[in-house]
Amino acid sequence: MIDIPPYPPLDPSNYDLIIVGTGVSESVLAAAASSSGSSVLHLDPNPFYGSHFASLSLPDLTSFLHSNSFSSPPPPSSPPLPPSNNHDFISVDLVNRSLYSSVEISSFESEILEEHSRRFNVDLCGPRVVFCADESINLMLKSGANNYVEFKSIDASFVGDSSGELRNVPDSRAAIFKDKSLTLLEKNQLMKFFKLVQSHLASSTENDDTTTVKISEEDMESPFVDFLTKMRLPPKIKSIILYAIAMLDYDQDNMETCRHLLKTKEGIDRMALYIISMGRFSNALGALIYPIYGQGELPQAFCRRAAVKGCIYVLRMPITALLLDKETGGYKGVRLASGQEIFSQKLILDPCVTVGLESLSSLTDQQNETLSVLVPKALINKEKVSRGICVIRGSVKADVSNALIVYPPKSLFPEQLTAIRVMQLGSGLAVCPADMHVLYLSTLCDNDDQGIKSLLSAMSNLIRLPDPENHQSDSVVENDTCEAKPILLWRALYVQELVKGEYGGTISSMPSPDGNLNYNEIVESALKLYEQLMGSEELFKEETSVENTTEENDGGVDIED
Repeated sequence: MIDIPPYPPLDPSNYDLIIVGTGVSESVLAAAASSSGSSVLHLDPNPFYGSHFASLSLPDLTSFLHSNSFSSPPPPSSPPLPPSNNHDFISVDLVNRSLYSSVEISSFESEILEEHSRRFNVDLCGPRVVFCADESINLMLKSGANNYVEFKSIDASFVGDSSGELRNVPDSRAAIFKDKSLTLLEKNQLMKFFKLVQSHLASSTENDDTTTVKISEEDMESPFVDFLTKMRLPPKIKSIILYAIAMLDYDQDNMETCRHLLKTKEGIDRMALYIISMGRFSNALGALIYPIYGQGELPQAFCRRAAVKGCIYVLRMPITALLLDKETGGYKGVRLASGQEIFSQKLILDPCVTVGLESLSSLTDQQNETLSVLVPKALINKEKVSRGICVIRGSVKADVSNALIVYPPKSLFPEQLTAIRVMQLGSGLAVCPADMHVLYLSTLCDNDDQGIKSLLSAMSNLIRLPDPENHQSDSVVENDTCEAKPILLWRALYVQELVKGEYGGTISSMPSPDGNLNYNEIVESALKLYEQLMGSEELFKEETSVENTTEENDGGVDIED
């Protein structure tokens, strides 16, 4: 249990909205609600911002994973709190559910890492990047949160396979022309396809589309993989488009294992996001950017905007109970770990917060209905996401510091059902010391063993574990093909549950981090809840013109309209 510092009583004790957790969704919602004039109290039981989207030092990340995993022992019971003095209310105790399992953390160079441990900013739910044209950037610009975060470009994207080869992702006509791994025929086929997509996108924004080529409605409703075959694209090119540009997870050629068969219209939308992202900001090298100091800077940026608009922040403050009206069963407020009772019209909770089933038996039907969104439900979708973090000395690709690598389904071993994404980040992003890189890996899975097996396969393809019997101090070693492989210094493996958001009348629960590379679905969950809370009121209507106060950022990407 987190030690609660001696906070003075909060004043005021009544709010329009209480939000627990400072993840991306919760922070966007806090900024939006505060900007609309609502009084907001934003709490987090952790001593840091970001919740499951935080960027932490190695010791802090290790502590968080161990204390929030299924295998960790239950926290010691807190002393019983006195009952509410208001006899019109009843209190219902809350419990935390664990999102993480199979946590395994290994250090192979303890002395070096301990010396630099506080120089790391390691993401809890990586790999994750920002597309230059996605909704999270639009919200940052509209709210003014872009004044509090800086970005740098991801230098390159690759597609990998079991041979260890990393092929460039030719994501523009210029890149296609320069790519030496493509034959002349493949270049012509891919350029023809890009031209068709761009022509279709252009026709969608013009009134007179008679002079432009459009994809037929029949093709738009067909599976995207079939449309790519119709365009006579070879398997290698199809794989790049499906898994490194459209960023799909499941094998689109296997109907038995594919849980999401993408339609062509969705595929074109994903390609449009990639293509538009390529040229949105003049000083961005490609479609993808990443926040300096880690992805934990994103929720903090929205929290700062919320604070400017009057939102009150309290860290290290869990809530221990909900207060319900005895007569109507409706939600009234919360009890803090400090013992103070705080009241609000609405409540938004972190995905880890739930109610114990034993607490429900003594409640009325109306009270149970109020708490229905917090009751743990049998998982219909048992899908999980397996995550890995590696600290390495050296780079997986010579002369490339920040890179995205995708292993399509079956590219590493026959039983690989889903794509594996790997992102390498260097010291230029202030996430690690100068001579090291951080690797993030993730893949969707049905069970822990399956997910961990996939991650270990990708790791062994890219890096080499230190040999305890023949320790080498060199920064890299050579494999059989004489290509340098970086040395592994530290590793974390874990599996995260995927929890969907539950939207109720007065109490709602936000979703856990998903398995996607971008933030689109996370941001959409915040926008959906904002509409329920505020109706048709415009989002960040007062923040359309905010002065950019960001200082010169030494090669960073300025996100400005």
